[in-house]
Amino acid sequence: MKKLVIKSAYIIMAMTMVVGCKTIQNANNKQKGAVIGAGSGAAIGGIIGNNVGDGNNTVLGAILGAAIGGVAGGYIGDRMDRQAERIEEEIPGAEVSRVGEGINVTFNEDAGVYFETNKSAVQGTSRTTLNSMAKILKEYPKSNVLIEGHTDSAGPEDYNMNLSKQRATSVTNYLISQGIDRSRLETKWYGETQPVADNDTKEGKAKNRRVELAIVASEALKQEAKQKVKG
Repeated sequence: MKKLVIKSAYIIMAMTMVVGCKTIQNANNKQKGAVIGAGSGAAIGGIIGNNVGDGNNTVLGAILGAAIGGVAGGYIGDRMDRQAERIEEEIPGAEVSRVGEGINVTFNEDAGVYFETNKSAVQGTSRTTLNSMAKILKEYPKSNVLIEGHTDSAGPEDYNMNLSKQRATSVTNYLISQGIDRSRLETKWYGETQPVADNDTKEGKAKNRRVELAIVASEALKQEAKQKVKG
């Protein structure tokens, strides 16, 4: 299982507010989920949203903002550990990061989902990847998914915004076609505004042409977690 990946100094600052001691810093993902106390997950999400909304952290903000914390958060974290392991097993090309009570999955040209230049159709190996993702989502029906589309900086900004919308929507619709309930899926797009690499290089542009997923607990799972810790 990959270690927790922190992608922003703002996230490190926010996490420090609630997980400052060494015992917690050395905890596993399940324990970290439990330590982010009740209400603090939403506060962390707010910090990220307010400070780096124009950066590359909207997925992470969604994950941390959905956290419920406490022992119930640990219950959710345990299930997210298992789901992340399944994704790593079934989709070895995907970049999988466990964050708090959720999972961040990134697909780019080198990691599972590829779009032809100026195209948005899901085809070829991308279908195989998303078939595997749909299978895992069916195994964990109490998790919801935010799907984000991103592009590189080549071409007009408004064109890239629309292209990222088309690609994210294409992935959403494909997962629905594979039997994932539409109510579990949310779709957003950001065009070229959230690069994760240098757009001045070919390699960087390839990384920026991506679809990111945030997998979080549904309300049903949150209620289950709360009931389990009460009982």
